[in-house]
Amino acid sequence: VSFLIPECGILPEVLKSTIADVGEYYLVRNLSVHELVAHEFIDAFVKKGSCYALTYNTKIDQDNTAALLPNGKLILSVDKDTYEELGLQGRPSQYSGKKVMRYIITIDLSDSSFHPDSKKHNRVLWALKEKKPLEFDFLLAWYNTGAEGPTLMSYFSKNQIKALKPKITFSTLRDLQCPVLQSNELQGKPDESCSTEELFEWLGAVLNQVSLDNKSSSFLSTYCCPQPNTIVEKAFLCTITGFIIPEKIIQLLEQLCCYFGEPKLAYWLTLTVHGFADSPVSWRESEHGFHKGGENLYNFVIFRNLDYWLQMAVGTNDDCPP
Repeated sequence: VSFLIPECGILPEVLKSTIADVGEYYLVRNLSVHELVAHEFIDAFVKKGSCYALTYNTKIDQDNTAALLPNGKLILSVDKDTYEELGLQGRPSQYSGKKVMRYIITIDLSDSSFHPDSKKHNRVLWALKEKKPLEFDFLLAWYNTGAEGPTLMSYFSKNQIKALKPKITFSTLRDLQCPVLQSNELQGKPDESCSTEELFEWLGAVLNQVSLDNKSSSFLSTYCCPQPNTIVEKAFLCTITGFIIPEKIIQLLEQLCCYFGEPKLAYWLTLTVHGFADSPVSWRESEHGFHKGGENLYNFVIFRNLDYWLQMAVGTNDDCPP
């Protein structure tokens, strides 16, 4: 997650505390997938909040991967051999090509028919525990609204579990060339404002610290800021890296909107969120593939009058965002 505030004054304390409180997450080593379908886990976490899990250091186009979504669906993306050994119902990956080598299995843990004594639950548990045990390192996070009960740390205390905090970096950009934007002009106007596409390209250069000088001697980039533009004396850039759940992103977005509540110099600001390149899903439950880069991201451009632009981007092996 990155946000950029051109012409930034002093950050409000509420925004600072929201950044500091983006929440910790957990890395659990060698966690068997069958533990996620156990009803003790479902009752404690899936039914009492939003639980997120994603396999760690797995490659979506080479390895078996898994993700638990906050709606209670467990998504497995597995190779052909694993799929045949598991014997669970799934569907061919839409990015397999003519010869199917990868399958997607969806298990709805919140389904009322998926109770401890059901044939469905017993079948899934047997497949994942005895027929073809799957074990991964998992990133885990849980958001609940004050429900009492175990924490992820206590529940997986017998496993190798470690609490992690997102990495937060701040930087101040001096004399930054910024495009001139008008919230009601998506396509831009010659000599008046830049388009959404020009803003998106410029923002990518800024977030990657690419020079905007357009010097002929540069071996890296001859990119320059689109016209019309203005020089901003000071811009604030914050980047948060980690397993950040949507509820925390919403809180951050709300506080950024509140930034315009008092007179500020900034006319607009941006919030960019990148998804994991090797996640088996991107938008909702849409299948995600890597191809060349595994891109999946969205960007908010929020204006002083609280108009906003929402830009979404994906790589080749991905469904278009909803």
